[in-house]
Amino acid sequence: MPVSEYERLPSSIISRYLSSGLTDREQQIRDVIHKNFPNAQTVTVEDISGGCGAMFDVHIESADFNGKKLVQQHMMVNKALKAEISDMHGIRISTKTIPE
Repeated sequence: MPVSEYERLPSSIISRYLSSGLTDREQQIRDVIHKNFPNAQTVTVEDISGGCGAMFDVHIESADFNGKKLVQQHMMVNKALKAEISDMHGIRISTKTIPE
């Protein structure tokens, strides 16, 4: 995040972001994904709303998706994140299978 974007964020969000690399909300979403997709090798969650926690970009690479069509993979993610999605403005989901 460029410095100019940091200047617009509350200091509490800036300190959490700088200290852990993830905001509390990003970490919460990441934890839910890891719980629901135990075979995930890559999970990235990024708040793309400018820090307000209303829109996220989620990328998951997992063998849990093997044999599933893309729409089925995204439905699995939507189901796993149902509670988190309920108060979001939007979510961008990217999934990828991993050969077993």
